Formats: sequence, structure tokens, C-alpha cells
Amino acid sequence: MTTVTFIGAGSVVFTRQLVAALLGFAELADVTLVLHDVDAARLAVAEGTARQVNERLGASAAISSTLDRRAALEGADFVINTIQVGGIDATRKDLEIPARYGLNQTIGDTTGIGGVFRGLRTFPVLSELTADIRRYCPDAWLLNYTNPMAMNIWWASVVAPEVKAVGLCHSVYWTVHDLGELIGVPIEETRYRAAGVNHQAWLLEWTRDGEDLYPLLREKIRADDGLSRRVRVEIFRRLGFYPTETSEHSSEYLPWFLRSVEQIERYRLRPLEYIGISEENVAEFEQAKRSLADGTPLVLEQNAAEYAPQVIHSMVTGTPRVIHANVVNAGLIDNLPQGAVVEVPTTVDASGLTPHAVGALPVQCAALNRPYLSVAELTIEAVRTGDPRLIRQAVLMDPNANSTLTPEQIWELCNDLVTAHGDLLPEPLRELIPADAL
Repeated sequence: MTTVTFIGAGSVVFTRQLVAALLGFAELADVTLVLHDVDAARLAVAEGTARQVNERLGASAAISSTLDRRAALEGADFVINTIQVGGIDATRKDLEIPARYGLNQTIGDTTGIGGVFRGLRTFPVLSELTADIRRYCPDAWLLNYTNPMAMNIWWASVVAPEVKAVGLCHSVYWTVHDLGELIGVPIEETRYRAAGVNHQAWLLEWTRDGEDLYPLLREKIRADDGLSRRVRVEIFRRLGFYPTETSEHSSEYLPWFLRSVEQIERYRLRPLEYIGISEENVAEFEQAKRSLADGTPLVLEQNAAEYAPQVIHSMVTGTPRVIHANVVNAGLIDNLPQGAVVEVPTTVDASGLTPHAVGALPVQCAALNRPYLSVAELTIEAVRTGDPRLIRQAVLMDPNANSTLTPEQIWELCNDLVTAHGDLLPEPLRELIPADAL
């Protein structure tokens, strides 16, 4: 019997989608699902949701929930991590406090100052989680969805290298899906391959029957002035390869888009957008809670883009698949730092995961990836060493931050965020450092 444990199951909509996709496989209809969250109310809704999905799909999963993480992990074969340390309140701080300094972000969960502080809050919990996995389910696969993806998988490789961890994200799939819709070519008819870092990988190959599809995309862009007002199209125009995350995300990883009102208007960006998205997620949770209480059927979505159910199915049944996964760079991308976490095509089957070596990225693409990885590396070193100066240096390396703020402002802003997040941060990193300190 296969046991799948959800850590952070209180992300109710996400849990519903994953459970529906998982139980949609006939071979997995009798899995054991164990749900864990630190919030009892959210956990109760998650359990009710999973039970309704199980019943409506005619599956026979054994479902339980617990507030005890160690009990949840006992004997697990797969651990799906969807935690968000600090919840919506921490997200607001990550976005609103920098905005007071004039530093705009749209999502703030991957890199930049929002990604740095989300990582600082998440690493301690990941350390505890991986320690528990080593003790209670040492052969389990850790399937991570939590952002900042590259930082989290990198951190796991530092503190628990023996844990089998992989980062899963749907950005490559949806990029190819949406581009296919734009040019009228279904994703099922295409062959595609992307590589780089999470939320900033590059569509290196995109063909149908051996024909390169990039010329069709260029024709569409030339014929539609509105497309030129998208961040990703501008990146494609300048670098020659399409990036695999939305324009909203992509805008905050670079120095070109969010530092002026003119650029924000030109590229139709919405600073602080993720606060609204987070509030919608809270509203969806409340709606799910009401639906379960009054017996209203929940909306079921068996999302073809979510990799965790596919990974579990392939490993359990031996059905081979190729996905795009976030793994440690061990000879996979030649011109990005070894030991960093990169996103590459990966075969999954009964033997586990086999990442594909892609060689060197186009030099311009690798050049754009390196500042992102520098921010991640400095954040990891901050927690590993307990040196609070490294937090400031991580933000100083971020292109969006250093194109908008002076070093003094970055130091002051980091002090404000350290104070705001308080004991969610590792204790040695709560020290405030004056902007003029030597």
C-alpha cells in the first residue's frame, strides 16, 4: 500500500487539486492519504475535502489527518510539501514594507527581497521536516511545491543531502500550453525542452514534427502590438529564448520593469498583485468550509499540469514520464554553478528520477540566471552561518532591488523586515545592523 503524506494540507484548494489528480489514476485509487497542518481548522477542511473527492471519484483511499507531523510521516512513501510559513500576514509584510521604500514587487515569493525573507522563514521548518523524514520515513521522496523553490531544494541538499528531494512546479507546462494556444498548436502535438532555474528557465526546444515553432510565435508577436507590452515577450525579443514564468513573476527578477511608473504602465504590471491573490485564496478556503458544512459539492479539478501525482504514479507503476524538475546541479547545466538548484527535463519511472544533462545554456540566458542564483546562495549562507550581514548582501545582489534602492536603503529595509517577521526568522538573523555600520 502506498502512503502519501501532505505537509501543509491546509492549502485546501491545492490539496483538493492534488488529491483529485492522484485518485484519478486507477492504480492509485486505494492509496493511504495522511494530511497534516499546524492549523486545526484548515486541517479539518482539508480532510473533509479529501473525503468528498474520494467519494465522488469512486476511489477507496484510506484518509486520516493529524496535527502531529511526526505521526503523519511515519511510514510515508511520498511527502508532498505545500507549507507557507507565516501565511498571508507574512506575505503582506514581504510586499508592503518594501513598497514603502519604492521597491515594487508583484509576487515576492521566488527571489528578490520577498523571496529572501520567505526563504529565511521556511528553512528552519524544512530543517525540522527533513530531520523527521530521515527518522520516520527515510526512503520517502520529498516532493516540494513550496516557494522559494530553488532556495528550498538547495537548502534541503545542504542540511539533509541523503533525503530524496525534488522541486515540482507547473510553470514550464503552462508556458508551452499557453504558447501553443496562441499559435494554434496543441501541447500534445509538440516536443519541448526547457532548462535554467525555477521561474526563469528557457524554452530551448519547441517543435512539432521536427519543425521549430519559434518562427510562428514571432509572426504572432509582429501582428499584435499588445503582445509587445508583455514582459516575457520583451525578454524573448532581447535574449532570443522564451522564459518559463509569467510576465508578472518575470518582471521582479530583473532591473528593467518595476523601477519606474512608465515601465509599469507600459508592461501593464500590478505591483503588490500577490496580496490580492492571497486574499482570493483565503476566500476560497472560506467557501470550501461553507460548502462542506452545507453539503454543496466542491469543484473538482484534475490538473494535467501538476507533477506530484504523475511522479507518484510513475514510481509506483513503472510508467515512464518526462517532466521538468528542480534538482541539484550535478553536471546538468555546465555554465551555471554546480551545487545550485536548476530546472531541467527529468525522466521519472520505477527507479526514481533521472535528470537530463543539457550541457551549456545559451550564454545570455545563463548570464541572466546567475544573479538569481547569487541571491539564493547568499540567503542559504546567511542561515547556514548565522551571519545577518549576508541577508543584506543577498538583497544587494538582486537586480530589482539594486536598481531601485541605495545600499543604505537596503540595509534599513532589511532591518524593518527583520523586525516585522520577528521570531519566524532564525534567532541569529534577528540582529539589526545600522546602515552605516562597518
